[in-house]
Formats: sequence, structure tokens, C-alpha cells
Amino acid sequence: MVYFASDVHLGGGDGPTACRTERRFLAWLDRAAGDAEAICLAGDIFDFWFEAGDRIPDGFDRVLEKFREVTARGIELIFLPGNHDMWLNGCFERTCGMRVCTSPQLFEFYGKRIFVAHGDNMNIAGKPFLRLLNACFRSRNLRRVFERAVPYGRILQFGRWWSAGSRRSHGEVKCSAAVTEPLIDYARRYAATHRVDHFVFGHMHFPRDYRDGALHTVHLGEWTEDPWYAVLNERGELTLEKFEL
Repeated sequence: MVYFASDVHLGGGDGPTACRTERRFLAWLDRAAGDAEAICLAGDIFDFWFEAGDRIPDGFDRVLEKFREVTARGIELIFLPGNHDMWLNGCFERTCGMRVCTSPQLFEFYGKRIFVAHGDNMNIAGKPFLRLLNACFRSRNLRRVFERAVPYGRILQFGRWWSAGSRRSHGEVKCSAAVTEPLIDYARRYAATHRVDHFVFGHMHFPRDYRDGALHTVHLGEWTEDPWYAVLNERGELTLEKFEL
């Protein structure tokens, strides 16, 4: 089995919310590890993550230890950073044995080709401000300047403030299936020139299993309210599931 999750936003929200989300996620990892060949985390696992040198945010010891437990069992643990946790410097590879992919990936499992992406910077050609924001956040040069000019503690304070605002903006917009349409459009155009059996996206905070002929996209939803994930079985069938403790 191969499992997929995104938008857990560990550390986000007030204290009880953050504890509840972490407890759910750790329980899900335990359950998935029971029969997983691989577990793919498709971004925004952390509400804010920023590595500077060997410094990492505190408060995630239990999660990192669980990552180590999973990989020690021989399960491939794959991480595709999202727009809340893209600022990496090798911690997950060095200390947890994870595979980190910093761009969308086309995986093959059980003879099926699975395209996986967080989805935050896809199909945004008509959104110049969002394109500029993405370019700034992903600029290595700007990151280096930021690290040198701003104390690490201040970076974390700013990041947590920005992440909270981003989450609130998601919550203020009445979410419907329509929010996934840009990613479905991207998948449709990509599938016109590539063979893909399933697409897996995060970012939009709306769980959806969409099928149109040969096109199949799964949108993973988020974890602070109702945790959703996807699972690919050994027959190559991909389904969207709700996690219940």
C-alpha cells in the first residue's frame, strides 16, 4: 500500500488544536506503517518550518521521532514541501532518512503512474501577485539575505504570524469543489502529453475524488478539522479516505 497526506499544518492553531492535530497525525502514521510500502507527504505538513544552518523549529520532537521509526522499518517516506514548509536545509534527509522532492513528481507504484504535487504554484499564470510571491519565497538568494539579516527567532515569529494569516484566509472563504478546478485543469493539460493514471494534489483544503473518463485527480483536504488521506492499493486503485481515530 502507498499512502498520501498533505496540509496537516502541525503547530498551527491554538494549543488544544495543535495537540489534537499532532495526535491524529502520529496515530495515522502508526496505522499506515502497518502495511505501507511508501508514505508520501505532499506539503504543508508543518504550519511553518524554516531551517537555518542546523537550526530547526522546536516543538516537533515527537513527529521527527515518528518519522525515524517509520523509515527504520524500511518504509519509504517521501516529502514534497508545500508553501508553508519549503525552507529546508537537509534535516529530514539527515536525521529521519526521508526522501525530499522539491518539485512535483511522477512516481510509479504497482505499475501505475502517480503524479504528486502540493499544488500551490500551479496554473497561476493569470495571477501576477501570486506568481511574484512564489518567486520570492522560492528564491535561494532572497532566503540567504533573510537568514543573515534577521535573527532566527524573529524568522520563526514572522513565519508563524504569516502562516496563521494564511490559514485564516482559507477559513474565511467558503470552500467548495470549485477551488480544485485550477488543479484539475492543470492535470487535464498535463495528461494530454503524458501518461498518468492518477493525480494527487494538496493545498486547496478541500477533499475531492474527481473522475472524468481516463482523468483521475484526488485532492487531499486538510487535517485541523476533518483529516483526509489517499491510499493506493496493490491493484493500483487510488481512493480518498477519511481518518478516524
